Amino acid sequence: MSDVNGIAADRLRSFVERIERLEEERTALGADIREVYSEAKSVGFDTKILRQVVRLRKMDNADRQEQEELLTIYKEALGLG
Repeated sequence: MSDVNGIAADRLRSFVERIERLEEERTALGADIREVYSEAKSVGFDTKILRQVVRLRKMDNADRQEQEELLTIYKEALGLG
């Protein structure tokens, strides 16, 4: 392993290359996700609502329930519900 000014260059290069590969994978995954949303839209699904559903499914049940209750309270306070 070669050191440059006290830095293990080979180890550093390894980290940088791994990060670069992961960034490329993330970009590819983002494109795949956009493609799925586009496909869903083409068959009539509302992608804004679909994104909300995906976000809600990531939440645990208690957090989701609390958020829904607060939304109901706020809507009622504004005369929307």
